Amino acid sequence: MNTILQTENLTKIYKIGKVETHALRGVSLDIKQGEFVAVMGQSGCGKSTLLHILGGLLSPTGGKIIIDDEDLSKVTDARRTDIRRRKIGFVFQRFNLFPTLTADGNLRLAERIHSGNGGNAERRREVLSLLKLENKMNNKPLELSGGEQQRVALARAVINNPAIILADEPTGNLDTENSHIVLDMFKELNERYGQTIIMITHNPNAAENCNRIINMRDGLIIDE
Repeated sequence: MNTILQTENLTKIYKIGKVETHALRGVSLDIKQGEFVAVMGQSGCGKSTLLHILGGLLSPTGGKIIIDDEDLSKVTDARRTDIRRRKIGFVFQRFNLFPTLTADGNLRLAERIHSGNGGNAERRREVLSLLKLENKMNNKPLELSGGEQQRVALARAVINNPAIILADEPTGNLDTENSHIVLDMFKELNERYGQTIIMITHNPNAAENCNRIINMRDGLIIDE
């Protein structure tokens, strides 16, 4: 398998006044295309910082991040934004759905941002159906349960077939049933479509769905 995402000696230091916090202390990763990877560790170990840097939402203090042979530290801000928009889908604990739009409308907006056109209604129905939301297409976020909102957020992240999906505790606030639906969707995307998935999780049961588990502590990878 080809390498789709790579980091070399990645560091991140947060500064508040004279106080420095070393969130990442030299993280080197090699993620192959089509892998389903879990990143685990206690709160504060640096895993969410790592995910945000992988997605181009944060800049590292040092080291490299390479996506599809492009070094993000050497491209313009506009190019970095374009890579993020075209190649990466994000799933966060906070849903960040537009409250005035329906489930279908939230997906349609994501399509428009990605491609500039009206999108693909058949594709939207397929994705919502995989997440058991086919009867909720015309519901707005306040008309959905928390689990349903998280599933709409997941649908929005994958609607444009990103090569890489970055998920930050996607089942952290979900009950067992909704967790299973979300994880089944990830497995479907990974096995059927070959999408690369990197998932931050505290939950060992969720991590068991992955084919690789990376453990972090104190800003370092301690084992796989």
